[in-house]
Amino acid sequence: MMKELYEKMINESVAAIKADIDVISENRYNDFKIVDAKPYADAVAGMTCADGQAESVIDLHKKSVESHYKVLTSVTETIRPEDDPFIEHYQTPPVLEILCEEDGDFADSMDVFIKAIADSEALVAKESIRRYGGFYGPTCVVDFALMPGSTSNVVNQILQTIDIPVMHKQAILSAKSWGMNTSYGIGDAFANAIEAGATAAEATQKEIEALQMIYREPIEGQGTLMDDAEHSSFDVRKFMNGYKKEMRDVVIAAMEDDVHYGNIVTVPAYCVGDIGHHIGQASYNMCKDDVTLAIIQATAKVMEATLRANLDNFTKPTQVLNLATGSTACAAEYILELDGFNAPMVVDLLTKRFHNFVQQYPTRGAAAELHNCDFMDMIYRGFNAIADARKARSSQKIDLVPNVNGFDVDLAPICENEVLMNPQRYTYPACGITVRFSSLMRLADYPCLLTPEPVTATMMTNIIALNKEVPGSPVRGCKNCASCMVDAKHEYCQWRESV
Repeated sequence: MMKELYEKMINESVAAIKADIDVISENRYNDFKIVDAKPYADAVAGMTCADGQAESVIDLHKKSVESHYKVLTSVTETIRPEDDPFIEHYQTPPVLEILCEEDGDFADSMDVFIKAIADSEALVAKESIRRYGGFYGPTCVVDFALMPGSTSNVVNQILQTIDIPVMHKQAILSAKSWGMNTSYGIGDAFANAIEAGATAAEATQKEIEALQMIYREPIEGQGTLMDDAEHSSFDVRKFMNGYKKEMRDVVIAAMEDDVHYGNIVTVPAYCVGDIGHHIGQASYNMCKDDVTLAIIQATAKVMEATLRANLDNFTKPTQVLNLATGSTACAAEYILELDGFNAPMVVDLLTKRFHNFVQQYPTRGAAAELHNCDFMDMIYRGFNAIADARKARSSQKIDLVPNVNGFDVDLAPICENEVLMNPQRYTYPACGITVRFSSLMRLADYPCLLTPEPVTATMMTNIIALNKEVPGSPVRGCKNCASCMVDAKHEYCQWRESV
């Protein structure tokens, strides 16, 4: 029965990412339309509930994608690239509002937390100043773990100061980790206020007001943020209210089934980004480059080949997810090394660039470097696995086989890829030694299909459905952040003190 579950997780995840890649491959020279993403919506609709899984959790995932696609196609035909990153940020605000409307005790806890934000003035000021000045180095402000400089890190610290039910604390924390309650990232209001001439004290009050707003009025808060960002593709408030109406019954059903609120606010959010974001105009534009597309295609094939080869070796569901993300990390690092680069070199490069970037753009968007962080963490993980494989290989003429927690990774799809093995066809032929690296640097700003997000979302829902009463987010463990190789910040992580 467990093997059947593992196979189901693999099949559903592969169907999700394959839908993305196939649509992008077919449409990369076209203008994006929302209906292009229907193959992904269809793939999610095919998800099933296995023995031992909570159907209420699977339904949260499936209904969210269904509702997202239905409402989005009713309000617009397309999305401009500048607006597509926010498409994943319109789900948690409506779900949070439903929870507060249906559970008065949770609403009361939320009020206590909102007041505690103002009571934590010194903390908010310190963390905002550190983020503004680049104290933590490259930072993923919306990290799904509790890394230094992330919004969830600060939220966790504030939650430790108040007396509300632990489950409510965990739900509030989850809503700003895997759940994406609005597009706001810690320190953004502070930085803009400081650069506009405010004192540090005045800027801190602006920051407190911004943080309180996104919890006090989640839908209106996101609407205000999008007004400020000059979002123009569609009426975001109309979308969120339509989505809220569609989702109410399935959220209530999950509440009645005793699904942890932390899972209720997160499962619906992470699974919708493929519609309008991963499948979107920016992706089409990026993948007009053959080498960039080939990297995405080959990496996905490495993951599928590796997972299927290890089907008989898994003993628990989390191993499937761990190997899925570990195999793509190995694939990305292997491609990097084909051009003579490796993760430590890239981490050093991007970290040095970050500190210059801070000085040049003090009001940079709070999320500016988040995907650089994702990319560095990914290749660094792959680097460690491949380095161990090279040590084992030594001078013997055998294939390079990285190992992720006891499971071999199959890199053959990269070696069999016509484009990746012939970079000379995409530059001055005699000097084609940096082609793959240059495409990887494009992906450093947008590694969503390398990490790979559709797979993570699908597998996490399957895992959460087996443990509905345990919050699946944020990650309560050390990520071994790649940027810590350059910026010493491990002691500022909150994972050991997570609520």
